[in-house]
Amino acid sequence: MHNPTRWIPVQAPPNPVEPAAGLTPEMAAVATGARRRAVRDGDRHTDTAHLLHSLIESDSEVREAFDDGPRPARVLGYLVQRSIGYGLRWQGVPERSGALPALQDTADLWSPSAAAALARAVRGAGLRGEPRAGGLDLLAALVADRQCRAVEVLEHAGVDAAWLAGRTADRLAGAVPG
Repeated sequence: MHNPTRWIPVQAPPNPVEPAAGLTPEMAAVATGARRRAVRDGDRHTDTAHLLHSLIESDSEVREAFDDGPRPARVLGYLVQRSIGYGLRWQGVPERSGALPALQDTADLWSPSAAAALARAVRGAGLRGEPRAGGLDLLAALVADRQCRAVEVLEHAGVDAAWLAGRTADRLAGAVPG
C-alpha cells in the first residue's frame, strides 16, 4: 500500500509589528522594502537604518526635508556601504537603542527601535488627525530616537539629526521653511 507523504505548510512566525497597520500604502511599501533589504543583506532583523534607506529612496518629501542639497545623496552613499563596510559590525546583532526592551522572541522581524519608530510614526499621524502615517511621520519617528542606527548613519554622513528633526517637525506642522 502506498502511504503518501503529507506536506504541512510551515507558517512564518508571527510578526509582532504589522508594518502596514496605520501606514499609507507608500509607507507600507517602504516598510516592505526595508524588510527586503534586511533579508538581502543577510540581517535577521530590519532596523532603523534599513527603514531610513528605503524611506529616502522612496519619498520625495523626505528628501526635500534634507534641504534638497547633497545630504540625501551622502546618506544614501553611506547606507549603500552597509553590506560591505560599516554595517558589518551590526550583522546578527539586534539594534538596541533604549526605545524598547531587548527582543524576547528571536523570530521577530523588526528591531525594537524599528518597531518603536513605526509605532511612533502612526501615533504622531493620529495626533495630527491623520488616519495613516506618511514619510515625514516616519522620518520624525526615526530622528526622535537619538540612539538608533538611523541617527548614527545620519551623523556619520554629516547630517545633524536635531536639525533634521526640526525641519521635519516644521513640515509636519505645515510651516515649511524655505
